Amino acid sequence: MRKTIKNAVFILLFLTLSVSTALLAYLHFFASDDKDLSGEWTANIDMTEQAAVAAFSWLQDIEGVSVSYEEIESYMQGLTTEVNLTFEQTERSAGIFQCNISPESYEACNQAAYAAFATVFQELLSERLRMTDYAGSTDKEATEALVTETFGMSTVSYLMSYGPTLLPSLEELQAGYDGSGTYEITDDILTRQFENGGAVTTKAEYYIRKESNLILSEEIDSVSDGPLSDYYPIVYTLQ
Repeated sequence: MRKTIKNAVFILLFLTLSVSTALLAYLHFFASDDKDLSGEWTANIDMTEQAAVAAFSWLQDIEGVSVSYEEIESYMQGLTTEVNLTFEQTERSAGIFQCNISPESYEACNQAAYAAFATVFQELLSERLRMTDYAGSTDKEATEALVTETFGMSTVSYLMSYGPTLLPSLEELQAGYDGSGTYEITDDILTRQFENGGAVTTKAEYYIRKESNLILSEEIDSVSDGPLSDYYPIVYTLQ
């Protein structure tokens, strides 16, 4: 079971890395030399993989349930959380920034993830009922009514209360993205210094600017006093 999960995650990471590498290589040759990043940028962080892996792992522990990772992932499409990044240039190739995760976007993504998971759960429940020669209806409405009668709550509420945690918590994401401070650009590296009280955390990333797109790739040579994001590359769009 664990081997199956690891293989699925490995394949997804490999494909993601391949696509990301091709994208970065293309943009490297056609990127703009404009180092003025002033403006409001928005990116959507893809949460599909985290949600699908968590759901798949949880279902694998239920006896008699047979479902593939690919089947679960097919229901969990378009799960994204919005992150906003603002730059203000105060001198050549340097300035101040502010970055934050949208709580409203995170909550909507979390709800969508559990709604998708509930659909998978209901279909698996219907299948189990049919295997036991259940005499009643096994359509979606009937299955939802059965869950509500059994657990005293909807399928979504049941999974949110007793099922797996599908997404990293809002606090975890905020620890990785939220903050403000100063930035500077040297060659193709964007360095941001997050100022939190008296503490300063430095985050250096490769960046590529292509018109209204800003690509931030892997973090390099950074000194971190706290958790920072591991979800790369991120494509920001100028608003």
